Amino acid sequence: MKVGVFGGTFNPIHYGHLRAAEEVREKLGLNKILFVPCGSPPLKTEGIAKTADRYEMVRLALTGNPFFELSDIECRLQGKSYTVKTIETLKKSNVETEFYFILGIDAFLDIPNWLDPERLISITNFIIISRPDFSFMDLRVSPYIKISRAVLEQLDKEDADTYMIKLKGGANAILLRLTSIGISSTEVRRLLKLGRSIKYLLPAEVQSYIITKKLYES
Repeated sequence: MKVGVFGGTFNPIHYGHLRAAEEVREKLGLNKILFVPCGSPPLKTEGIAKTADRYEMVRLALTGNPFFELSDIECRLQGKSYTVKTIETLKKSNVETEFYFILGIDAFLDIPNWLDPERLISITNFIIISRPDFSFMDLRVSPYIKISRAVLEQLDKEDADTYMIKLKGGANAILLRLTSIGISSTEVRRLLKLGRSIKYLLPAEVQSYIITKKLYES
């Protein structure tokens, strides 16, 4: 089993998240994508909906896709959520599964600020996906990855979609170019605060939940 672990605050989840997960699964032949909503983000504190609400929105968004699965591993635990602990727990209870942690270029560059980054880099494979406003060339400043400028230029120029490399800790990293979809949770929240429509930015079931619960209003 090859499983992609897609973590995040999902505040709220939108079509950008869902399309990215679908492309990762299809292009890399993963058996499934495991969505892991963050219970209590250690680096984000303001403007975040309650854990139960974010979990429910993800559940609604994943309905109908047999390749998408939801995990409450972080939502049900007390205290801050840390990726390294989540991955360790998943591996202990799924010893025959090969996990790939999915994150954007921006998040990968932020790993030095996470809990026990050296350990995290050594215990799981990574799928580093393209993100609006970031280029693969930005990865040259990461202390965990050594890759030629030529390869990064090919990815940025769309001459290549995928490239695999070994990380400093020994695990594999797959650099993957995805369809650019300019939707962000920040923009969804901004529109809601302004009382404007968020239709077609996220699943209708999620939109209805947000409106019913009056989430993200001023």
